[in-house]
Amino acid sequence: MNAVFEALAHPTRRAILEMLKKGSKSAGEIADAFEVSKPTMSGHFAKLKEAGLIQADQQGTTIIYSINLSTLEEVLLGFMGRIGGSDEKGDTK
Repeated sequence: MNAVFEALAHPTRRAILEMLKKGSKSAGEIADAFEVSKPTMSGHFAKLKEAGLIQADQQGTTIIYSINLSTLEEVLLGFMGRIGGSDEKGDTK
Protein backbone atom coordinates (compact mmCIF):
# COMPACT_ATOMS: atom_id res chain seq x y z
CA MET A 1 0.00 0.00 0.00
CA ASN A 2 2.89 2.38 0.73
CA ALA A 3 4.22 2.04 -2.84
CA VAL A 4 0.81 3.06 -4.19
CA PHE A 5 0.57 6.15 -2.00
CA GLU A 6 4.16 7.08 -2.87
CA ALA A 7 3.35 6.75 -6.58
CA LEU A 8 0.19 8.83 -6.19
CA ALA A 9 2.05 11.57 -4.32
CA HIS A 10 3.43 13.13 -7.51
CA PRO A 11 1.06 15.26 -9.65
CA THR A 12 2.54 14.02 -12.94
CA ARG A 13 1.86 10.41 -12.01
CA ARG A 14 -1.70 11.28 -11.01
CA ALA A 15 -2.12 13.04 -14.37
CA ILE A 16 -0.84 9.94 -16.18
CA LEU A 17 -3.46 7.83 -14.40
CA GLU A 18 -6.13 10.39 -15.36
CA MET A 19 -5.11 10.00 -19.00
CA LEU A 20 -5.20 6.22 -18.79
CA LYS A 21 -8.72 6.24 -17.30
CA LYS A 22 -9.88 7.06 -20.83
CA GLY A 23 -8.04 4.09 -22.33
CA SER A 24 -4.63 2.64 -23.08
CA LYS A 25 -2.01 4.93 -24.59
CA SER A 26 1.50 4.59 -25.93
CA ALA A 27 4.44 5.90 -23.93
CA GLY A 28 4.95 8.54 -26.63
CA GLU A 29 1.35 9.75 -26.48
CA ILE A 30 1.59 10.13 -22.72
CA ALA A 31 5.02 11.78 -22.81
CA ASP A 32 3.84 14.32 -25.40
CA ALA A 33 1.34 15.67 -22.86
CA PHE A 34 4.12 16.70 -20.46
CA GLU A 35 7.03 19.10 -20.76
CA VAL A 36 9.60 16.85 -19.13
CA SER A 37 12.48 14.77 -20.46
CA LYS A 38 12.08 11.17 -21.60
CA PRO A 39 14.21 9.86 -18.72
CA THR A 40 11.95 11.71 -16.27
CA MET A 41 8.86 10.17 -17.88
CA SER A 42 10.50 6.75 -17.75
CA GLY A 43 11.00 7.25 -14.02
CA HIS A 44 7.32 8.10 -13.58
CA PHE A 45 6.28 5.02 -15.59
CA ALA A 46 8.62 2.85 -13.51
CA LYS A 47 7.21 4.17 -10.23
CA LEU A 48 3.63 3.53 -11.39
CA LYS A 49 4.53 0.02 -12.60
CA GLU A 50 6.38 -0.75 -9.35
CA ALA A 51 3.23 0.18 -7.43
CA GLY A 52 1.14 -2.03 -9.73
CA LEU A 53 -0.97 0.92 -10.88
CA ILE A 54 -0.21 0.51 -14.58
CA GLN A 55 0.80 -2.32 -16.84
CA ALA A 56 2.98 -2.15 -19.92
CA ASP A 57 2.53 -4.19 -23.08
CA GLN A 58 5.24 -4.21 -25.73
CA GLN A 59 3.79 -3.98 -29.26
CA GLY A 60 6.72 -4.03 -31.63
CA THR A 61 8.85 -1.04 -30.70
CA THR A 62 5.99 0.69 -28.88
CA ILE A 63 5.07 0.33 -25.22
CA ILE A 64 1.35 0.60 -24.51
CA TYR A 65 0.37 1.51 -20.96
CA SER A 66 -2.96 0.78 -19.34
CA ILE A 67 -4.33 1.36 -15.87
CA ASN A 68 -4.53 -1.57 -13.48
CA LEU A 69 -7.89 -1.06 -11.80
CA SER A 70 -7.60 -4.17 -9.64
CA THR A 71 -4.65 -2.65 -7.75
CA LEU A 72 -6.53 0.61 -7.21
CA GLU A 73 -9.57 -1.27 -5.93
CA GLU A 74 -7.43 -3.44 -3.65
CA VAL A 75 -5.66 -0.45 -2.12
CA LEU A 76 -8.87 1.51 -1.69
CA LEU A 77 -10.55 -1.42 0.07
CA GLY A 78 -7.48 -1.96 2.27
CA PHE A 79 -7.30 1.71 3.14
CA MET A 80 -11.01 1.89 3.94
CA GLY A 81 -10.63 -1.16 6.15
CA ARG A 82 -7.87 0.54 8.11
CA ILE A 83 -9.84 3.69 8.75
CA GLY A 84 -13.04 1.77 9.32
CA GLY A 85 -12.15 0.50 12.78
CA SER A 86 -9.56 -2.24 12.24
CA ASP A 87 -6.12 -2.22 13.77
CA GLU A 88 -2.98 -3.31 11.89
CA LYS A 89 -3.63 -6.97 12.71
CA GLY A 90 -7.11 -6.79 11.24
CA ASP A 91 -8.80 -6.97 14.63
CA THR A 92 -11.88 -4.83 15.03
CA LYS A 93 -11.61 -2.28 17.80
